[in-house]
Amino acid sequence: MTTTEPRTGATGRPRGELRIHLGAAPGVGKTYAMLAEARRRAGRGTDVVVGLVETHDRAKTAELLEGLEIVPRRPTRHGGELDVDAVLARRPEVVLVDELAHTNAPAPDPMVGSASSASGNAKRWQDVEELLDAGIDVLSTVNIQHLESLNDVVEKITGVRQRETVPDEFVRRADQIELVDITPEALRRRLAHGNVYAAEKVDAALANYFQVGNLIALRELALLWVADEVDTALQRYRAEKRISETWETRERVVVALTGGPESETVLRRATRIAKRAGQADLLAVHVLRGDGLAGAPVGATNALRKLADDVGASFHAVVGDSGAGGVTDALLEFARGVNATQLVLGTSRRSRLARLFDEGIGARVIQESGSIDVHMVTHAAAGSALRLPRLHSPLPVDRRLVGWLLGVAGPAAATLIGITLQGVVGLSTDVVLFFLATVVAALVGGLGPALLAALLSGLLLNFFLTRPYHSLTIADPENVVTVVAMLLVAVLVALVVDRATRRGEQAARARTEAALLASFARTVLTGTDPLPRLLEKVREAFGLRCVALLEHDGGGWRRVAISGPPDCARPEDAEVDVAVEPGLHLIGTGRSLPASDRRLLETVGGQALLALRSQRAGEEAMRAQRRAEINETRGALLSAVGHDLRSPLTSIKAAVGSLRDPLIRLPEADRAELLATVEESADRLSGLVDNLLDSSRLASGAVAPLLERVGYDEVAARALLGVPDAERVRLDIPDGLPDVTADVGLLERVVANLVDNALRHGGGAPVVLRASAYEGRAELRVVDSGPGVPKKQRDRLFTPFQRLGDRRATRGVGLGLSVARGLTEAMGGTLTAEDTPGGGLTTVISLPVALAPQAASRAVAGSGATRRPGEVEANPVQP
Repeated sequence: MTTTEPRTGATGRPRGELRIHLGAAPGVGKTYAMLAEARRRAGRGTDVVVGLVETHDRAKTAELLEGLEIVPRRPTRHGGELDVDAVLARRPEVVLVDELAHTNAPAPDPMVGSASSASGNAKRWQDVEELLDAGIDVLSTVNIQHLESLNDVVEKITGVRQRETVPDEFVRRADQIELVDITPEALRRRLAHGNVYAAEKVDAALANYFQVGNLIALRELALLWVADEVDTALQRYRAEKRISETWETRERVVVALTGGPESETVLRRATRIAKRAGQADLLAVHVLRGDGLAGAPVGATNALRKLADDVGASFHAVVGDSGAGGVTDALLEFARGVNATQLVLGTSRRSRLARLFDEGIGARVIQESGSIDVHMVTHAAAGSALRLPRLHSPLPVDRRLVGWLLGVAGPAAATLIGITLQGVVGLSTDVVLFFLATVVAALVGGLGPALLAALLSGLLLNFFLTRPYHSLTIADPENVVTVVAMLLVAVLVALVVDRATRRGEQAARARTEAALLASFARTVLTGTDPLPRLLEKVREAFGLRCVALLEHDGGGWRRVAISGPPDCARPEDAEVDVAVEPGLHLIGTGRSLPASDRRLLETVGGQALLALRSQRAGEEAMRAQRRAEINETRGALLSAVGHDLRSPLTSIKAAVGSLRDPLIRLPEADRAELLATVEESADRLSGLVDNLLDSSRLASGAVAPLLERVGYDEVAARALLGVPDAERVRLDIPDGLPDVTADVGLLERVVANLVDNALRHGGGAPVVLRASAYEGRAELRVVDSGPGVPKKQRDRLFTPFQRLGDRRATRGVGLGLSVARGLTEAMGGTLTAEDTPGGGLTTVISLPVALAPQAASRAVAGSGATRRPGEVEANPVQP
């Protein structure tokens, strides 16, 4: 990403340019890329110096430093820092400053003879700011986890809070930001080969900060952050160049759907247009009213979505202000937002008379579409609509009664006032009073009271206050106009009140229905068994006594789920019956529902069907998984146990037969060898039986470990006593390593199993037991340098009756690692496998660090356990 905005420094001279190499994690190659850029510029004749570069003892990075001028560092108590004064005095064209977020160490005592930087900056990025203000170009590096805005996000991902941060705004002001990217797998290989950290730090790094999941998340953060900056730079460029038109990459056709009968015709026509345009993107859009009212029939949105899916279009619903202008603006705004090149609409259903007063949405879209091509599609319903006002008033009964009273009392009061003040006020004032009475009646009671008030006002005005008095004869034509105007005002005001009331009711109902549907949807999408909770909510929302989902199984109706008394047995006996699909009905008892509520209940029926299918799919998947596991275990057991039982039994039988044969005279050495064979084969059988029993007890949860403080060093020493070829094992356990909480005997068996497995499969190479502690847990690694295990087969290592993918017939039934993991998890720990740097397999035991001695003793005393360490309890008492 590059910015071209000219800037000046604080001194008035041209400000230096800042180029930042941004990485997702340590080791991706930021410093290497920075040094490569420096050598490229130096080769071009640019004056380049190294202000501060940390090689971290990486040979390839150090090689790039050779031949570059290095400014001596400013001495500190912990080594050296960037000497800003020396760089300013040298005044190179370009200076390299590594690790932008670094916190500067304090300067040593002045008596040493070295002065600190004149700036006295606490952070290295502030040193860089000073160099830029002096007109010096800077090449620098930073990791994504050091950006201030992402500090808490990185902590949640990695569990490590970065104390050294740099403000985002400073990084954004850089003239160039180059992302140095590498895949997580390649970075872990780089670590394993020792190209990032020293060998003794590799295991801990791979197991903690440099886990694959952490690296993927950090890489995504870096990519998204840079992408945002690139987008900002593009918008800045477009603004500078005053580019307002859309930069289109391909044809996009937007079709507007109203939910009316013409929607299918318009959509299919738009589909043909998109195909003729070379498989253009097709987007269907439905504009919802911004006042919350339904502008289309109930359920139209779901029908439109299904239509769009049928033709391969994506469906979108947007909100526009009420009125034709708001719909037009929303439609064009959406089209421009998706870079649409063509817009398809249906011709208006309004009659010709209606279009004389309002030209309609289509005409407005054509006038305001700009560079977007507009297609108007004719259909059978075009020009056929003639809308009449509804005669039924939506106002409450009590309000209408008051309106009728005002329709009589208002004109009467106006007449009384006019007669009383006949010598004081003129006819114009009387007309205003009657207008007021008519409007009040219209506002309160609607159309009927308004017409009554208008009629009475005209008659009373003519009879009492218009010459000739006390006669219905109208001598002056102006009075006729007054009466007619009064009637028109009454009708218009009443229609406005009627429409506003209807909209208010529709909006309130729409909000209620939306809230109910959202509540039902949350119930279906959350929880493991949503059907009973969904039916309970339906029963409460609609005031029903019982709600049930019935399924016809051929012989009769069966209740799938029910809420309320168990009297919902058949659809024929229910007041509410919604057919969700053939053979599946949602029924309710207690009261009948109006048509509007039944439509809402049909939507709920679809949600119930979705929940039922999801529940049954999950149950079937679990059953299939259990069957597969049982079959796999049975087959593996028969194969493994058959072989491992037959081999020692054959050896025992052959040895005993030779010993008992009277015709064979064996020397004492041969007899001892045969007896040793019998003993060894019996030990193998005993170990096989022990592992089988342990595996069975682990599967049934019948293991109760006796937890206590124990050190990895003493457990490892005990475990190696019973392991053949133990001299090939090397211990690397620090003296200050904290104790863990574990069962001594069980942990000893786990370590012995892992060491035995490493010795048998390690290719004859030494095995290392290495321990470390990290954030409240202590880990013991059993490291071998054998052929290793492919990543795809690593999870099968801990599956019962598996022997390294069953690639070869090795000694053992394949239960060792499975039992080891089960025993480790029973002690509250984990057992995992990972690659050994340089090749091989490393198994990692992770257990919690032991509590303080007092707390640990209380925990052991409270457990009430009395068995011996390492003993597996067959029938533990469950709490």
